[in-house]
Amino acid sequence: MSHTAHIPSHRKPRRSAPKTALRAGVAGGVLSTIAVAGAAGPAQAEPVTRTIEMPTITDGLSTAVAASAQATEQVAQDLRTQAQQDEAATSAAKAAKKAKAEAVRKAEAKKKAEAAAKAKAEAALRASRTQARTTLSAPTGGSPASTAVATSSSSSSSSSSSATGSAASVVSFVKAQVGDAYVSGGTGPNSWDCSGLVQAAFRTVGVDLPRISQAQSTAGTQVSLSNLQPGDILYWGGAGSAYHVAVYVGGGEFVGAQNSSTGVVQRSLSYDPPSGAVRVL
Repeated sequence: MSHTAHIPSHRKPRRSAPKTALRAGVAGGVLSTIAVAGAAGPAQAEPVTRTIEMPTITDGLSTAVAASAQATEQVAQDLRTQAQQDEAATSAAKAAKKAKAEAVRKAEAKKKAEAAAKAKAEAALRASRTQARTTLSAPTGGSPASTAVATSSSSSSSSSSSATGSAASVVSFVKAQVGDAYVSGGTGPNSWDCSGLVQAAFRTVGVDLPRISQAQSTAGTQVSLSNLQPGDILYWGGAGSAYHVAVYVGGGEFVGAQNSSTGVVQRSLSYDPPSGAVRVL
């Protein structure tokens, strides 16, 4: 064989440097290629390229971001709602406190006004009685009222012991209250005003009189002061507009709840001459 004959080479063939290209999907749909080159061998050989398609993660990421944003918004909404509720509760508490203070102020003002009106009415009543007494007891040559009282005082001393039946019960009741206190609006059992005492006395015998002096002064038959009987109702002022009442007990005397200074007293007709009288029994 010729020395020039072709002898197969025992050299190992060169290996081409493989390259693997990874085409991966990234956020936003942009594809990038990653080339991995072999560590050995020259670069003249034709590279072998493989392309791997990687799934994109945009959809899953967007869903997660959206869910997180929704949760954040819900928390914010809950916080706003709670803040509004707290503010409303605070406003309601302030309004309730203000309303309570206003109610207390009005109640105190009303109480003071009622006390002032009561004091004014009592002062007016005392002034009216004083004026009436001054007029009735003035020396005018013998007024009809003074003459009637004097006549009644002299002629009724014998009738004091003649009270019987219901009249005797009325007289006994009012005499038993002598010494009790006078209180405006009082109806017993230990304090009275004038009409309250008269009403209670007649109630013991089953007679239901009106509550106030004006009505009591017209509750029965008008009688002359010169013809009084025990149990008659005496009044001061006009019939139907009387400002004071008492019960005639005979002997020229009456029992009545006079005022806060004297209370319930038994007095002579001349002490405070009445204007008129009515007979109920």
